[in-house]
Parts: sequence; C-alpha cells; structure tokens
Amino acid sequence: QVQLSESGGGLVQTGNSLRLSCVASGRTFSIYTMAWFRQAPGKEREFVAAISRWGGTTYDTDSMKGRFTISRDNAKNTLYLQMNSLKPEDTAVYYCAQSRSSLPDNVRAMREYAYWGQGTQVTVSS
Repeated sequence: QVQLSESGGGLVQTGNSLRLSCVASGRTFSIYTMAWFRQAPGKEREFVAAISRWGGTTYDTDSMKGRFTISRDNAKNTLYLQMNSLKPEDTAVYYCAQSRSSLPDNVRAMREYAYWGQGTQVTVSS
C-alpha cells in the first residue's frame, strides 16, 4: 500500500520561508517521478514542481521560478519543497504526488500521478 505523508506547512509572513517534506512508502521510491501540486480555496489544483527519478531533472513554473526548489533524497524516501520569498498568493494546500509510471509523458499533468498525500496547509499573511 502506497502512502505519502506531507509535513512542514504552517502560517508565515510575507517574505519568509518554509520547507515541505513528503515521506513515501509502499513502492520503490527511486523508480518514480515525484511532484508537488497546490490548491488554493476556490481554485483548481495546480502544478508546482516535479523531479525525475534520480533528481537529475526538475520542472517548475514561471510564477515560482527562483523562489521554490524541489529536491529528493532517495535514501530517505523523501521529497522536499523549499519555498522562499513567500507571498500571500502562495497560500494553499500543498500535495505531493507519485507518478503512475516510471516515465510519465507530461510531468505537469495530474493524470500522470497515481498516489497523493493528504496535503499540508501553507498560509502566508501579508
């Protein structure tokens, strides 16, 4: 049984930082692409960042480029998201996800991910 468990969310002020973690179990972690998505109140879930199996390739979005960094530690079965210079518009529930196959066609698409964590709330106050 695959389980993904996020932690590290919280309430911070604009400009501060947070590091999210996601511990995975149930499948060989290093085989699968991992990603972060987020969902703000009243909005659809959106892609944040993804990382290839061995961490050699990362994918991000323009709005978060330079502020958010995705990384993974395959020895610890853990995915990270370092978030710097946080803004109120970053307020959302953040989810980690594990790809359905070892080589997803489109790492930014939700359909490529079979397993999801329960989410961790990030709130950025102005």
